[in-house]
Amino acid sequence: MTRTPLRPLARILDARARGENPDVIERENIRMRHEVMRDQARARAQTRLSVLGIAFFCAFSVIGLRMGVMAASDAAEPRAASATPVVAATRADITDREGRLLATNMETSALYAHPHQMIQPERAARELARIFPEMDEETLKRRFTGNGKFYWLRRTLSPEQRQLVHDIGEPGLLFARREMRLYPNGPVAAHLLGGAGFDREGTQSAEIRGVGGLEHEFDQQLSDPSRADVPLQLSVDLTVQAALEQVLSGGMKLMKAKGAAAVLMDVDTGEVLALVSLPDFDPNDRPHAPTSGHPDDSPLFNRAVQGVYELGSVFKAFTIAEVLEEGIAKPDTMIDIRGPIQWGRFRIRDDHYLGKEADVRKILVESSNIGTARLAQQIGIERHQAFLRRLGMMESSPLELPEAGAARPDVQSNWSELTTMTVSYGHGMSVSLMNVAAAYAAIGNGGRLLKPTLLKRHGAPEGSRVMSEATAREVQQMLREVVTEGTASFGEVEGYEVAGKTGTANKVKPTGGYYEDRTISTFASIFPASDPKYTLVLMLDEAETYIYGEDRRTAGWTAVPVAAEAIRRIGPLLGLRPLIEPDRTADITLTSN
Repeated sequence: MTRTPLRPLARILDARARGENPDVIERENIRMRHEVMRDQARARAQTRLSVLGIAFFCAFSVIGLRMGVMAASDAAEPRAASATPVVAATRADITDREGRLLATNMETSALYAHPHQMIQPERAARELARIFPEMDEETLKRRFTGNGKFYWLRRTLSPEQRQLVHDIGEPGLLFARREMRLYPNGPVAAHLLGGAGFDREGTQSAEIRGVGGLEHEFDQQLSDPSRADVPLQLSVDLTVQAALEQVLSGGMKLMKAKGAAAVLMDVDTGEVLALVSLPDFDPNDRPHAPTSGHPDDSPLFNRAVQGVYELGSVFKAFTIAEVLEEGIAKPDTMIDIRGPIQWGRFRIRDDHYLGKEADVRKILVESSNIGTARLAQQIGIERHQAFLRRLGMMESSPLELPEAGAARPDVQSNWSELTTMTVSYGHGMSVSLMNVAAAYAAIGNGGRLLKPTLLKRHGAPEGSRVMSEATAREVQQMLREVVTEGTASFGEVEGYEVAGKTGTANKVKPTGGYYEDRTISTFASIFPASDPKYTLVLMLDEAETYIYGEDRRTAGWTAVPVAAEAIRRIGPLLGLRPLIEPDRTADITLTSN
C-alpha cells in the first residue's frame, strides 16, 4: 500500500510562498491517516466477530441435534468395545414329516473368568464348586490365583445357574451370549439327528456345527443364514419313531439282547418313517466317541446303517425271487433237499428234517438251507452276483447319513460256488439293515428298487426295476405263508396281514470263525400282504429267551414277537385300518316290547 507523506514538498513550498504555516498540512495528513487506520481495524473486527458467531452457531446446532437424538432413543448401558469378532450362530430347525420339532436353537449363556479382575478368587472358586458339582474347588483356586488371564468355565448355563453365578457378585466372572442346539424329544431319533456342538467360539457368540447324523450331513444347508427360516423336513414320523423305540427297547430287555435296530420304510416312496438303533443316547448331551473296544459297544454306533451283519435266512427271499424271475423254477417245482451237502470240509444242513424233497414254496416257508443252496447252484455265480448287485446288496446304502456311506457290505473277494450257496441263505456276506429294508421294499412295491431317503418326498419316484410284478406277487404270497404256516408264526398280527422272513445267523468272530452262542436275529416283514404299504426290518443282537425248558436264540422266538408287537403299536399310528373288523354281533341282544 502506498502511503501519503505527512509533509509533501510541493504543498509545503506553496504554503511558505503564501505565508501559511506548513505544520497545519502535517497535522491534517496525520488526522486523515488515523481515520483510514481506524476504518480498517473496524472492518477486521467485524469479520472476526462474524466468523466466530458462525462457528458458535454450528457447534451449538450439532450439540442440540445430538441431544435430541439421545432423548428420542431407548436407554442402554454403555458397553466396552471388543476386538473379538461376532460369530453367527443361527441354524435352521429340523422337523418331522408333520412339522413337529426335532431340533431347534435356544438362547443361553456361557461362563468364563478373567482372574486378573477378581476381587475374591478363593470365594469365587468355592461358590462355583458349590453350584457346579463337577468343578473341582482346588483346581479353580489354582487357576484364579495364577497368571492366567482367561478361562472358559462352562459352555452352556441354564437361567437358574446364570442367576446363581450372578449372585456371587464377582466382577471377574463374565457371561457370553450363546445359542445352543436343543433336541426337545431327548433320545428319540438320536441316531438320525446325530447332534451338534460349538465350532468357532468367541465371547460374543459361537458357531454351531453338526457332529453326526443329519446335523452333519446337512450342516451347510442348516447353517446357511439365507435359509435359517426354512426347516429341514424329514420323512420320519415322530410318533411312529417314539413308539417303535419304546417297543424295541422293551423287547431288547425282555430278550436280554446286547443291542437292537429297526427300519420302517414306505415301500412306494422309499421314505424312512422310523429308524431305531439301541442303545441310544441323548443328543443334548452327546457322549464322546470311544477310543478303544469294539465300535458297537458305544451308544453312538448306529446298528441300522453303520453295522454290517450276516443276517441269515432273510436272504432266502432274494434267492427265491431270482429263481422265479430267471424261470429256473416255479413255486411248485420240486427240489431235492436230502443232505447234508458236503463241500470240502464244509457241510450245509437244515435245522430240522424236512423230508427228501420239497417245492420252492416250502423251501422258503420252512426255511431250508439245503433247498436254497440247491437253487443257488442252478442260478450260478455270475447271475447270483448280478441279481444281488441290482438289489443294492453290493454297495453302501445311499441314505442321507454319513454313517451309512461308511458301512460298505462285506463281500468275499474269492467268490466261489460255495460262496453262492452260503450267501443264498444269508451266510458269508454282511450287509446293513438298510440294504435289506430297501430290497424288501422292492418286493413289496412290485419289483422297483427305490433309493431310501430321510427327507419327505412329494410323489413316488420311478426307481429301477429288479424283478417283475408277477415275481414280486409270488414272493409276497410265500412270505405271507411264512407267517401263517412257517417259522414266523409269532409274527401274526390280527388285521394287518403280516408277511415276512426270519433270519438267524451266528456272529462272526473278529479273529475268524463263528460264535456258537451269539447270534443276530432278524425279521424282515411287509404289511399288509394283500396291499403292501410298509416294510419293517427288525434285528436283535445276541438275543435269547428261555422257553419250554431251553434257551432259544432263533429269530422265530426272539425278533418275530418283538416285530409283531411293533406292528400292532404302529399300525394305527400309520393310519392303517385293520383289514378284519371285530365281530360285534355277540354284543347285540334282541329285546321285545
